[in-house]
Amino acid sequence: MAITSFHGAAGMVTGSCHLIQTGGRNFLLDAGQFQGPWSIESLNYKPFGFNPSELDGLILSHGHLDHCGRIPVLSDQGFSGHIYCTPPTRDIARLILLDSAYILKEEFLWKKKRLARAGIEAKSPLYSLEDVYYCLDQFDRTVDYHETVQVAPDVSLRFHSTDAGHILGSAQAYLEFRDSDGSDKKLLYTGDIGDGDRPVVNDPEDPEKGVDVLVMESTYGNRDHKSYEDSIKELEEAVTTTVRRRGTVLIPTFALERTQEILYHLGQMKQSGKLSRHVPVFLNSPLAIDITRLYHKHCDFCRTGINDTITTNKTPFVFPGLHLTETVEESKAIHSVPGPKIVLAGSGMMTGGRIKHHLKHHLWQETTTLVVVGFQAEGTLGRKIVDGADTVRIFGAPVSVKARIYTINGFSAHAAKKHLVNFARNANPRKIFLVHGESSALTGLSSAIRKALPDTAIKIPKLGHEYRL
Repeated sequence: MAITSFHGAAGMVTGSCHLIQTGGRNFLLDAGQFQGPWSIESLNYKPFGFNPSELDGLILSHGHLDHCGRIPVLSDQGFSGHIYCTPPTRDIARLILLDSAYILKEEFLWKKKRLARAGIEAKSPLYSLEDVYYCLDQFDRTVDYHETVQVAPDVSLRFHSTDAGHILGSAQAYLEFRDSDGSDKKLLYTGDIGDGDRPVVNDPEDPEKGVDVLVMESTYGNRDHKSYEDSIKELEEAVTTTVRRRGTVLIPTFALERTQEILYHLGQMKQSGKLSRHVPVFLNSPLAIDITRLYHKHCDFCRTGINDTITTNKTPFVFPGLHLTETVEESKAIHSVPGPKIVLAGSGMMTGGRIKHHLKHHLWQETTTLVVVGFQAEGTLGRKIVDGADTVRIFGAPVSVKARIYTINGFSAHAAKKHLVNFARNANPRKIFLVHGESSALTGLSSAIRKALPDTAIKIPKLGHEYRL
């Protein structure tokens, strides 16, 4: 009897982790880190809900931290199996995990010093750099799109992936297995699936025929995005208006995918003359700089136009006036550069990283424009600003929100409601599990799919819930 259970991104939008059990074998779909306020982050320190040493393998959909961020913990607790993913995901996850370990250590040292004054012992980091290095050897099974791998030789269990159109190398995972009654079943896990029609990554591939079970993300399950063309126009308006006022444009970006997409459009603006070649653009993220290099290494996974450009020794991500600021000293020096200027920095939800320092210096100034181009989870600093807070706390001090705020959700790498419903309709499975969404998104998408597929069973699992496939 095949069983699935949900140990992350169940009833929430972070920490993807889903267990598949069949034929005496145990495979995990993603092992993400919980991100957000402490009430959510604290889940990282709780037991997985299964024994990591009993896992036979891990299928990783893509390299975002909320999908790969607990792999070092898995390995530390006994997981010794293979990790299956695309070649770009392997390289991206390596950078993401190393960066995460460094941030965890820095946060621990800061909290340790601060809490010691109150006689409180700080909680140890979730994992260390050494833990990351130990688990990297397990990324030894790379799989190209449409390549089939027999992941369990003694049972009928095969895995293959198709393009999810979310970020570089992101994959939809198909598991084909033989159930205890002798019937062949096909499960499709979307991972995070893209909206399509993007300049850098390919469109997500349509689902294959004969899907029995669909495990689908629901991030934007209750709403549609502004059109991509309108989003580009809004970005251009935000940038050009602020430049005319000689102000500062702050763009909190996820180092992976969103940064490269925004760089592409800023480069197009400079090329067309909409943005002066002399206006400085600071990419203030060592991680984003390293990941951009991976887009060159794995350009064959990008959209054809980007691939063709890179293979002729050109780059769509570098242009006149771009400054790559890797060191702390270079980051601090940005504050002394007069406007107009544009700063891209992480983290995307403004929960940490260098963007918080820029917000501290500029959020209270009316000449500043904050351009939000990514999803902001409940409880994050970014969500508070987007929801209209007059004042927020940054590094423990109150900061007034006087900047102009642009929320441009058309750049989202997640599919909108209409695309998710169409995807489910095309898959036409017997059963759907909706994951990776906040409560309103999950219920909204469930209602919409139920109208489109009245004969399909739709489940919204909670953490630890188990179901027969």
